[in-house]
Amino acid sequence: MQTDLSAALDIGGTKIAGALVDGRGRLIVRAGRPTPADKDGASVMRAVAEVVQELAAGPDWARVAAVGIGSAGPVDASAGTVSPVNIPGWRDFPLVAGVRALVGERPVTLVGDGVAMTAAEHWQGAARGHANALCMVVSTGVGGGLVLNGRLHPGPTGNAGHIGHISVDLDGDACPCGARGCVERIASGPNIARRALADGWRPGPDGDSSAAAVAAAAHAGDPVAVRSFERAAQALAAGIAATATLVEIDIAVIGGGVAGAGDVLFVPLRKALRDYATLSFVADLTVVPAQTGTDAGVVGAAAAAQQSRLDAFVPLP
Repeated sequence: MQTDLSAALDIGGTKIAGALVDGRGRLIVRAGRPTPADKDGASVMRAVAEVVQELAAGPDWARVAAVGIGSAGPVDASAGTVSPVNIPGWRDFPLVAGVRALVGERPVTLVGDGVAMTAAEHWQGAARGHANALCMVVSTGVGGGLVLNGRLHPGPTGNAGHIGHISVDLDGDACPCGARGCVERIASGPNIARRALADGWRPGPDGDSSAAAVAAAAHAGDPVAVRSFERAAQALAAGIAATATLVEIDIAVIGGGVAGAGDVLFVPLRKALRDYATLSFVADLTVVPAQTGTDAGVVGAAAAAQQSRLDAFVPLP
């Protein structure tokens, strides 16, 4: 017996990925386009439309019951708009309305990309089986999302759990968001590299000054590179502990490029977490790497669409 599918879109500054996803999280059909982030908003929307049209071209489209969108943010799910920092042509762009015009009567759900990753990890990844979880993307930025009482908790605008902009250093550097000492300003890939360079680390002969290069140097024992990751780990630990204390999560899942550093991040992170998560109800909090990889965006967008669709059919008391 054939079951309903969800159409899913994962929209970022580099690429627009699309998929038809079944009830087990399997990708039945894929489509994608580069994001024309340097063009105007209409050009970016045309690329989205091409992805949707490619998904709709086959016979499986008739089985699509709902559409989910995970987008770089900020997003405003209540208004159906997006303003991704890395897509300048989209400011308060009516993305949901644009997608609805392409998909007919199917319901469309919008969440931030951190929330989408959280939905994927809870459905198919490292947070599976956990009723209360924080999942994070640590990459060019730091995003996240929450699962509370066994359900994805996107919040009214689709941004709940955005841990990257919790302030963990009251006298820290100014953050582009307007606050000071944010987790993202310390623990994102570019800021790990920035700190390492400022403290005297120098790239190798290839000139690579990325966080991945700093991670490689840390693995090789470079003390400046090690300290830069320790500082990032401390900021992540403080943000995770604050979140756990507020909503009583029992697991934190970390994905994104910086998580690929492995032990040079996770060992000091777990050590620092013991210093911050000290109350009895958060002392057993665990931190693990994400499992869903590069498909997290579309899998999570599909999961968010499925939850939204089920919610719409819950009878009122």
